[in-house]
Amino acid sequence: MIPYKNEKTQNAIAFFAKKHLQKTKKPLYQTYLYKYLGFLDFISLRETGRPALGLVYKAMKRGPVPIEIYQDKKDTPLYRFKKDEKGEFVTCTKKPNMDFFSPYEIELMERLLEIYATRWMTTDVISDCSHEDILAWKRTWAQKPNGIIDYALEFVGDPLFKRENELTYQETVYLTYKAMAS
Repeated sequence: MIPYKNEKTQNAIAFFAKKHLQKTKKPLYQTYLYKYLGFLDFISLRETGRPALGLVYKAMKRGPVPIEIYQDKKDTPLYRFKKDEKGEFVTCTKKPNMDFFSPYEIELMERLLEIYATRWMTTDVISDCSHEDILAWKRTWAQKPNGIIDYALEFVGDPLFKRENELTYQETVYLTYKAMAS
């Protein structure tokens, strides 16, 4: 369970929308948004044992897509969804509250922007990067395209079926996170 999950997610979206626009001078189109959120959750899972936001992802053709946002694009006091001739994008309308994030999470979000918020980055390239980097997407897509991604698939071997002495620190943290979320 992630405390203040909705508020944290909304502030992450506003942060990415604001910073992506500042760095690229281009709006944050939905494909980029979904990849930033996916990278944030799955890299955090790999490095710490728990996802930063804990969103539910679908293994779609262009990579992991957070279905709560994809299916219900609601405007909030922090951001608005808009459309233009290129597609749907999100704009930041109010300064995000970074108090919802740990220093590690803020550093990870900034690292993602450093890597992917460039003028030459295309939706095809960032999608390909998510295919390569997110093992859980790759495994789900291979078994069941458009299926719900199980976070446990990000680890080598299912942590549920490992002996205690075989678990990595991150896997142990993940099992605790999963037990508390149930």
